[in-house]
Amino acid sequence: MAVFEGSFIQTEPLRFAVVIGRFNDLVSVKLLEGCQDCLKRHGVDTNPHGNQVDYVWVPGSFEVPVVARQLALSHRYDAIICLGAVIRGQTPHFDIVSSEVAKGVAAASFQTGVPVIFGILTADTMQQALERAGIKSNHGWDYAMSALEMASLMRQLRSNLAEPYSRNTQSLPASFQSANLGNLAAESEELG
Repeated sequence: MAVFEGSFIQTEPLRFAVVIGRFNDLVSVKLLEGCQDCLKRHGVDTNPHGNQVDYVWVPGSFEVPVVARQLALSHRYDAIICLGAVIRGQTPHFDIVSSEVAKGVAAASFQTGVPVIFGILTADTMQQALERAGIKSNHGWDYAMSALEMASLMRQLRSNLAEPYSRNTQSLPASFQSANLGNLAAESEELG
């Protein structure tokens, strides 16, 4: 048996996309700064003209999942980081938006096999959101750490699990022997 675990080193080959909701940009920009700081400190070139990170700005958090899914379907990225903020108001709008964004981000990851990191702050007040985006701590850093770890882990899993099973299906349980696990990337492309 084996143990697989993501790492925070050897980040040179990794590619990321960051999708940022512009609405509540006072918070989103702070999250982006924390995210970029983390990626830089772990050896990732965060320059938008470089070759490791692409940035996509969307109107608000509700639009983040559809763009994240489209980017993940391209299979150009090892992980997608979604950043934004949804702040409670006087109407049920907060509950609807935050719930649908969470579902959409999860679906994008599940449907494509690409880690899509949920970095959408949900807060009752602007003060709470600002505290989480830099006054007390910056969750943008945490979201980048999750992306680094998941990108590394998924690369390990793809290289270590797909090859042995595609060559020797006899070692698989009977229920999996008919599946072609060696062609995971092609199967996930068909979902798009």
